[in-house]
Amino acid sequence: MITPAGLPNRRTRIKMCGFTREQDVDAAVAAGADAIGFVLYEKSPRYVSAPRAAELAQRLPPFVTPVLLFVNESTTKIIATCSMVTGAIAQFHGEESSQECQAACTPGQRPWLRAARIPGQWDGQNFDLLKFVQDYSRAQGILLDAHSDAYGGSGQTFNWSLIPNNLNAHLILSGGLNATNVTDGIVWVRTRCQTLSVDVSSGIEVQGCKGIKDAEKMAQFVAAVRTADQQHPV
Repeated sequence: MITPAGLPNRRTRIKMCGFTREQDVDAAVAAGADAIGFVLYEKSPRYVSAPRAAELAQRLPPFVTPVLLFVNESTTKIIATCSMVTGAIAQFHGEESSQECQAACTPGQRPWLRAARIPGQWDGQNFDLLKFVQDYSRAQGILLDAHSDAYGGSGQTFNWSLIPNNLNAHLILSGGLNATNVTDGIVWVRTRCQTLSVDVSSGIEVQGCKGIKDAEKMAQFVAAVRTADQQHPV
């Protein structure tokens, strides 16, 4: 699509996360997801083992990327787990330093994402997002999520309007997204960064069933993102 100003419209890429079942992976691919996330954090209700993540990832067709979510895991285990999933990207969601992230991904020069856990009462001052982006400049993308003591995703939104206008990074907006609010999120954030993707987990689940996805909600989420791209081009 070409905008009236003659510039190409930016396509918002979509990551869906927290998969545990084959039929849900298949439905996400059919809906148009660009990436599928698997949670390797044992305390998460969406946890899958490394062999299970590898099994589910084998269902992905070309150009749909598996993403493996880790929380304060050992470098040895991260390397071993990633080696089981062809083409996987690592996502770090704990207290990992940039050096630790890089060390876990260097053997195969694997790309990685770093989650920024935004405080619930973020006022733009009590968390320095500009510094965070600078500290993790070697990440392929910075995922913005609301802080949760439980790690691995909060299911809550944060104040998007406080995101700085000059973030020199590829951002992934996460935290409480669903088909009804993702358009607002895209409009608020996409002009503040190099490129914008979105990440959804609880917003595409069967109500009250963490890790169990709803095919209709996935389709509605993708449709809302594509509508936002068409109606609110950059």
